[in-house]
Amino acid sequence: MASSQQQQKSFIPLENNPVVFSQLSHDLGVEPSISFHDVHSIDDVDLLAFIPRPVYALLFTCPAAVFERARAAENVAMPQYHGAGPDEPVIWFRQIIPNACGLIALLHGLANGGARRHIQPESYLDRLLQKVTDLQPTERAEVLYNTEELEAAHQAAGRSGDTEAPEHGDHVGNHYICFVKAEDGHLWELNGGMKGPLDRGALAANEDALSEKALQLGVGSLMKYAGEKDVEFSIVAMALAPTDIGQSAT
Repeated sequence: MASSQQQQKSFIPLENNPVVFSQLSHDLGVEPSISFHDVHSIDDVDLLAFIPRPVYALLFTCPAAVFERARAAENVAMPQYHGAGPDEPVIWFRQIIPNACGLIALLHGLANGGARRHIQPESYLDRLLQKVTDLQPTERAEVLYNTEELEAAHQAAGRSGDTEAPEHGDHVGNHYICFVKAEDGHLWELNGGMKGPLDRGALAANEDALSEKALQLGVGSLMKYAGEKDVEFSIVAMALAPTDIGQSAT
C-alpha cells in the first residue's frame, strides 16, 4: 500500500453498465458465458422476463443518503470480519482504493456462487482468487491495491461507459453493493465499505439472485428507505448467457 509520503491511489468510478462490466470481466478472464443485463424494474414481471436466468448476482447502486439510512446502524453494531480460507461461506474484499466500489462489487459477484465456475483456469482472475483465498481481509485489500494488471483493466473499463468518466479523485455520491447467491444457498450482501459480509438468508434451490425472495431480502430492503428525491438507483444482473442456459448447472 502507498506510504504516507506517496499520493494515495484512486480509480475512475465505474458506471453501473452491462457493457462496462462485460469488458472488465472478460479482460480479467471470465468466459463469455457470463453476461450482464440492466434491470429496469424489480416488480414488473414482463420486464423481468427479458433477463436470462439463472441470475448469479446483482450489482446495485444507490444514493449515499439511502445507504446511510438503511445500513449505518447495522454497520456500527456488527463486528469486524476476519474470515479467511476455503471454509469461508463467501470471499469478501475490503475496499481501500477510493472509487473502486464498482470493481469490488464485480469481484464479489464473480468470486462467489455460480459465476465462479465460469472463470477461465489460469486466467488473471483465477490466479488472483487462488492468491487471496487464505489471506485476511486487510491482506487481501493490499493485494488488490498493489496489483497493476487489475488497475489497468479497471481504468480501461472505466472509460467505456455511456457517460463521460469522472476524473481520478472525483467524489461519487453513490454506493455499490453486490447481492449474490453463494454456494451455501444463501443470499449474501457484499460491500467492501462495511465491516464484513452480511448473510441475508437462505434461498430455495430454484430461487436465484433475482427471485422475488432475493429482491425482498436484498435490493428491496434498501429501496424502502428511499425518499421522493432519491432516484439514482441502478441494477445490473450477472447471469448465464442465453446460449449457455441448459448447458450449465445453476
